Amino acid sequence: MKNDKIFLIEKIRTQYTEQEHTALDELKALDRRVKRPPTILAYLLGTAGALVLGTGMSLAMGVIGNSMLLGIGVGLLGILAVSVNYPLYRAVLNGRRGKYAPEIIALSDKIMNDNQ
Repeated sequence: MKNDKIFLIEKIRTQYTEQEHTALDELKALDRRVKRPPTILAYLLGTAGALVLGTGMSLAMGVIGNSMLLGIGVGLLGILAVSVNYPLYRAVLNGRRGKYAPEIIALSDKIMNDNQ
């Protein structure tokens, strides 16, 4: 019980002390820099595609208008956006991986060699 309290106290205390920036922190930041933009793009395109698809469905069913052909066209645009979402995500992610790979490999090699 006493060790749990000490652990909790130390955990809280570390939140208020200044942390030194390590190479591992830099490696994590680089990894986030690679993954964040394609993830944001995928969420935005997926959301927009789903909204466009829903608008097309509403048009085709006569909920917000009475134009089946327009609804089918808008719905197909939404389907297209949703369909290209994952391949586009992979392409952007692979491009960013290629761009940052040498820096990440060098930094991870340095960290692994320092720990041996």
